[in-house]
Amino acid sequence: MPASEADAAVPSEEKSVDAPNFSDEEAESDDDLEQYLGQDLGPVLVADEATPPEPGSIQHGVEVIRANLKHAPLGPGVYRMIATDGEVLYVGKARSIRRRIASYAREAGHSNRIARMIALTASMVFVSTETETEALLLEANYIKQMKPRFNVLLRDDKSFPYIVLTGDHVSPQLTKHRGARNRKGDYFGPFASVQAVNRTLNALQRAFLLRSCTDSFYENRTRPCLLWQIKRCSGPCTGEINHEDYAALVGEARDFLSGKSRTVREHLAQDMNAAAEALEFETAARLRDRIAALSTIQGTQGINPRTVEEADVFAIIEEAGQFAIEVFFFRTYQNWGNRTYYPRADRSLTPGEVLDAFLAQFYADKPAPRLVLLSHDIENRDVLAEALSARAGRKVEVAIPQRGERRELVEHATQNARETLGRKLADTAAQEKLLAALAEAFGFNRTLQRIEVYDNSHIMGTNAIGAMIVAGRAGFMKAHYRTFNIKSTDITPGDDYGMMREVLMRRFARLKKEETASETGETEKADTRPSDAFPSRPDLILIDGGKGQFEEARKVLTELGIEGVELASIAKGPDRNAGRETFFVEGREPFKLPPRDPALYFVQRLRDEAHRFAIGTHRARRKKDFVRSPLDEIAGIGPARKRALLQAFGTAKAVARAALSDLEKVPGVNAATAKLIYDFFHDKA
Repeated sequence: MPASEADAAVPSEEKSVDAPNFSDEEAESDDDLEQYLGQDLGPVLVADEATPPEPGSIQHGVEVIRANLKHAPLGPGVYRMIATDGEVLYVGKARSIRRRIASYAREAGHSNRIARMIALTASMVFVSTETETEALLLEANYIKQMKPRFNVLLRDDKSFPYIVLTGDHVSPQLTKHRGARNRKGDYFGPFASVQAVNRTLNALQRAFLLRSCTDSFYENRTRPCLLWQIKRCSGPCTGEINHEDYAALVGEARDFLSGKSRTVREHLAQDMNAAAEALEFETAARLRDRIAALSTIQGTQGINPRTVEEADVFAIIEEAGQFAIEVFFFRTYQNWGNRTYYPRADRSLTPGEVLDAFLAQFYADKPAPRLVLLSHDIENRDVLAEALSARAGRKVEVAIPQRGERRELVEHATQNARETLGRKLADTAAQEKLLAALAEAFGFNRTLQRIEVYDNSHIMGTNAIGAMIVAGRAGFMKAHYRTFNIKSTDITPGDDYGMMREVLMRRFARLKKEETASETGETEKADTRPSDAFPSRPDLILIDGGKGQFEEARKVLTELGIEGVELASIAKGPDRNAGRETFFVEGREPFKLPPRDPALYFVQRLRDEAHRFAIGTHRARRKKDFVRSPLDEIAGIGPARKRALLQAFGTAKAVARAALSDLEKVPGVNAATAKLIYDFFHDKA
């Protein structure tokens, strides 16, 4: 744990009990620790024992830790520091839990972050493990599940896409895959993005003519599809190519994705030259196009290593209190893309400490390559390598290269991280200027950190939804977007005022409930929230609508007693022309902004994003209703029985007309279920 100057010095008239700073790496003997643990573990401040430390003070937190110290395991494991309201403040792992938490059992010598964490600690939980490696993996899982505020958090945890060459069909399929590897086949990846996978798949289809259709589509073809006609598939479904020749194409694709690209290209070049010499120019032209497609794949991959077959490269950069981690994926001597992460971390942490915590979470649910290259050394490098090796079933090397091509790869990743973070900081600065301009234009004497924009979408009152988008210093915060299915039966279809009221009532009633539940530690939480944490309470509510929607929103806030939140609405201009909008803000007459005002453009962007999100959600719900089957409304009829019924009768209408005796003959449908289906349709009739 990092240590700097004390957060608060102990008053000179009070004498504190001396406590050694034990840690996993120090060589203190068990006798030293036991001698320390044998001391009086009463109040830390012994000058005035009649006055117990106040909850929330560092003295109180130290007392809690010292009270748990005797019961802490001596072996490896994971510990959790928990606040009064049950919130998990911090999750840590240690080779010796007792030695590690002993370093917290003193008042002075902590960084501000550690001092705040100790002050808020009300209880501790310990979990023992067999090895430190198991503790590292368990710690990463706990952090991902509980998201403690004092840990480094991996905020973008999406799985990576792969390319899979299936192995459970006579004509293997080449397609993208994300998630668990349940299907038999060869998996190639990870790729940094779906766009990279799609681009590679398009080129592979042109190069190897492998099918991309599903097995059900394949089985039902009677003539070649469009992909065969445009020379993107060899047509195995209708016998345009025999299974032996198709298997040869599959082998070439597997070799190419496995790193034998030069061999594949040379073989295709030989076949092309042979076809040209035999005056088979059409065949030679097709082979030429396949070679060009392979060149396209390699040409879009940027830097490709010559000596590094398989590696993940991590480089971390810190600037202005913000960390950026760039990850490059190299497989089969090819660059398969990169991704940038912005972990949530306290500014007092060093880049090495942030990278250390990040890696354990990153590989918690992802397979590791044979080589992991880092820009900074980390404390748990050996433990991480051991954990990744045990999980992969082979040796995984974690290294900090100093020279050669490996070092060049790390420097390339570092340069990308620096440029990406620079662009992000520039965008954040521009966004802050827009937020300040909007506050000034609306006459708000406050800094806007969170803006919530609300809009409704429906067609004549059907499939009505309310949408909320959120914007802040980092732009649109899509993880905070919400949709509200309009549930009230009292609302007249198409009543925009009623729908807006329901949406705002549900949103702010829940917010008030959450704030009431955490009132006990509200001030402390506000003081100890990480600097980049995003607030849950909005500073500004922007309603897409005119004076009527504005008044309805104001009534809701007044009824719920929501204070300290600004409210504004935007009414479309004459003929719905952008730039001629009228704004409604409490305490002011309706007004317009100058046509070229940056604040006006910013509000238009917010409104358009709310429109996009609301309409997209509404369309998705409407589309789902279009394909809904009456069988979905029958209790006890799941996907398997629905499939069996449709296979037996063809359509839902035929199921509705079927006799009870015919329903009982369907596989998987017993007499009781058949009676349920029969009664459902005949009762409705």
